Amino acid sequence: MHIIIPDDYQDCVRYLSCFEKLLGHSVQVFHDSPKDLASLASRFALAEALVLTRERTQISATLLEQLPRLRLISQTGRAGSHIDVEACTRHGVAVAETHSTGTATAELTWALVLASRRHLVAEANRLRDGLWQGHLGCKLQGATLGIWGYGRIGKQVAAYGKVFGMRVWIWGSENSRMQAAADGFEAAPSREAFFAESDVLSLHLRLLRATHGLVTRSDLQRMKPSALFVNTSRAELLQPGALERAVRHGRPGFAAVDVYESEPVLGARHPLLHLPNVLCTPHLGFVERDNYESFYGQAFDNILWYLQGRQDHLLNPQAISHPRQKAALAGFTVGTSPKGYPKLMNHPQG
Repeated sequence: MHIIIPDDYQDCVRYLSCFEKLLGHSVQVFHDSPKDLASLASRFALAEALVLTRERTQISATLLEQLPRLRLISQTGRAGSHIDVEACTRHGVAVAETHSTGTATAELTWALVLASRRHLVAEANRLRDGLWQGHLGCKLQGATLGIWGYGRIGKQVAAYGKVFGMRVWIWGSENSRMQAAADGFEAAPSREAFFAESDVLSLHLRLLRATHGLVTRSDLQRMKPSALFVNTSRAELLQPGALERAVRHGRPGFAAVDVYESEPVLGARHPLLHLPNVLCTPHLGFVERDNYESFYGQAFDNILWYLQGRQDHLLNPQAISHPRQKAALAGFTVGTSPKGYPKLMNHPQG
């Protein structure tokens, strides 16, 4: 089977232990991330399977029309709005996703909270520049931690806050607040109070049609001048430009972000990177070795299960009845290197 893995920014996938699961298949890896349709259509022309890294590549109906060989998309993480699943079904392309039980994103969230509250990056840079102390940090014990979204990651961050002696309260759906209360956490009485009284506020929501642009500038303007806003989920959860404008006006006084509207961000071309009261990292939340082994291992398993004729792991098993699937499953192209490892065609610059 000819498998293409786009958007491997760090050239790390082929060094994972799970990569050996692709033994006997031809694998093509790309490390850059073009967005235009023509480049993607040309790059994926021979693909029988795509392994997507999160939401880095958009799979639209128009693109699918130009990929007649494609049979399977194996998504690391959930298949969100970046994949037109209905169009995949119409074109006979099966879609599978993966799930994580790891703590990588929650841990990074907490690292950003600690680094921001104690100005660690700025202080380390000052010391390297020959200077001494320049900022007065703020402890976490006794402060109020607001968490919007009480799913798997939100629960982990709430537990960290509790260990650090913070007052933890939750905002989100009614079910989220009820679950948080059952777990011994406080549910915020209102959205307004949640933003106004939180010393640290962290987003942990999925990006859906209903959550797109959910956080407004007026929400942020309710925050304290001393408060920290943290986003390791998705940039599109906020209204465009809302965080930049709010931080420039001092409410909240600080922000820490790991996600951006268009990624990768190159050449420092994002306004938040130039604000001294914002700590920015390059979407490192899930970029951790064990997490990658889990996500990619599952994604490769999805390919193997598909070739075995399994359908229980597919989001759209009805795609299997499409004529292109019946023809494909009769025999896929397979290439094996002399050493028995996956036949790798690596493309450092695409």
